[in-house]
Amino acid sequence: MRLGVSPAPIPYKNVTEDSLAAVIKVMLGDEVMRLKVQELGEKIRNEDGVTNAVEAFHRHLGLIG
Repeated sequence: MRLGVSPAPIPYKNVTEDSLAAVIKVMLGDEVMRLKVQELGEKIRNEDGVTNAVEAFHRHLGLIG
């Protein structure tokens, strides 16, 4: 799922000073991306990660449906 919180990744073999600088400029200047990052951060701060992890573990073991 594309969240829109970052530019497309640069393949390792294609990373140069210029390509990295270009991606950083996009990240710092893209207002839509910044707003999506803020929304995602809020969702992460509001979730109960420990409870979610325990429930996922129990589901994996077949302890809950």
